[in-house]
Amino acid sequence: MRDSKKKILVSGGAGFLGSHLCDRLLEQGHDVLCVDNFFTGSKQNVNHLLANPNFELMRHDVTFPLYVEVDQIYNLACPASPVHYQFDPVQTTKTSVHGAINMLGLAKRVKARILQASTSEVYGDPEIHPQPESYFGKVNPIGIRSCYDEGKRCAETLFFDYHRQHQLDIKVIRIFNTYGPRMHPNDGRVVSNFIVQALQGKDITIYGDGQQTRSFCYVDDLIRGMISMMETEDGFTGPINIGNPGEFTMLELAELVIKLTGSKSKLVFLPKPEDDPKQRRPDIGLAKDVLKWLPNVQLEEGLKKTIDYFRATI
Repeated sequence: MRDSKKKILVSGGAGFLGSHLCDRLLEQGHDVLCVDNFFTGSKQNVNHLLANPNFELMRHDVTFPLYVEVDQIYNLACPASPVHYQFDPVQTTKTSVHGAINMLGLAKRVKARILQASTSEVYGDPEIHPQPESYFGKVNPIGIRSCYDEGKRCAETLFFDYHRQHQLDIKVIRIFNTYGPRMHPNDGRVVSNFIVQALQGKDITIYGDGQQTRSFCYVDDLIRGMISMMETEDGFTGPINIGNPGEFTMLELAELVIKLTGSKSKLVFLPKPEDDPKQRRPDIGLAKDVLKWLPNVQLEEGLKKTIDYFRATI
């Protein structure tokens, strides 16, 4: 547990990652204010916390200012799957940009440390593999994914400008594909897609030839890395990659899901979406050196836990 009990704001706290973060912070003995507008977050994700006297749930959209007293802020608010962030792309950009401005303004007012949950999508369709934090990325600024990619890139810009201009205490992590219990069953992300299709006996849809790769980090590992980053001292800001460097093709993932679910699903190939990256794998050398962080959960173990969750919910 930390030296002292802190008041911690988690924006997007009823989402997939946010709810797991709230769990962990409460376990550490902190007061947690969970803020969410429930666009993609769900009260079900935090129902089990409502009776905890150290937990508070507030319906609020981060595109509007918020006036509270807190010691730390984790800024996770933003739809993170293509289905959700492309539903209202203008609002997605506003959430990343206006949300960052409002959370940074709050942090400045109350002198709180603030962490930005950025994304590997800032690297776009990368020319460098694996992706180090020093790589500036190859991002389409006008494509259908740009609302998310460029929104998150702009949020990082704002964080570092607040740091330079106002000496704000910032932390920036770049999250690579994360999966686990409480994922939204219809979020369009590959792990939830494949598991739900397999459990329902439907065809498993693979976009492109299935040779594009992703690295999958189990949620418990990700949250551990996120909190470790928040706790770093000596002015370390990041950005820092948090993800599992194990790299798998979409075909390998689909076949593993079929094996673990015992499904009779067949593979069906569809056209690859616009700007879908061919490769995605984090260079986690910085996380190893600075945070002493490594992922512990292998893909098969994490998929089993995720499959168990989806069996129980769908």
